[in-house]
Amino acid sequence: MTPRARPMTPDDRREALVDATIPLLHEHGRSVTTKLIADAAGVAEGTIFRVFDSKDDLVTAALEKALDMEPFLLDLEAVDPDLPLRERLVDVCSRLQERFRGIFSLMTAMGMVGPPKSHRHMEDGRRRAEKIMVAVVEPDADRLTCTPDQLVHMLRMLTFSGTHPHISDGHLLTPDQIVDTLLHGVLRKDS
Repeated sequence: MTPRARPMTPDDRREALVDATIPLLHEHGRSVTTKLIADAAGVAEGTIFRVFDSKDDLVTAALEKALDMEPFLLDLEAVDPDLPLRERLVDVCSRLQERFRGIFSLMTAMGMVGPPKSHRHMEDGRRRAEKIMVAVVEPDADRLTCTPDQLVHMLRMLTFSGTHPHISDGHLLTPDQIVDTLLHGVLRKDS
């Protein structure tokens, strides 16, 4: 006889359900069903309602986790400060693009035009992300024609617009294109 698995605490069950729901929101948006969620989590459908009052509460919790800035901030802090400036910026840009793609995909699937009202505190996370990115650039401040803050702002704006499928008209920019445009412009060296 197979030994029975240790029962999960309500907090562990909540977390497992939220984790199972996030990819389903990307795929199905608001039309995700509790049956799909239960199947993905490997639980009975009624289990959802032992830890959430409603499907909407579960969806809200999943959105909150998907939009949480903390994992992204930890990811940004992993940029190797010993890389040359261009490679550091390409790494930052790649991480930004991954974050933006996830948010754009989720917002599109959910029919959202902005973050949920409960997630308006993202401004603090954005400021913290900018501070981390500025620290990535600062060792090379004397090589720049702008401040590290300005470079980070331009990098973030180009990455946002170059990653957004509608703003870019479907012509997404690569991290290399974004960084090379920032660092070298678009003129040929022989011009």
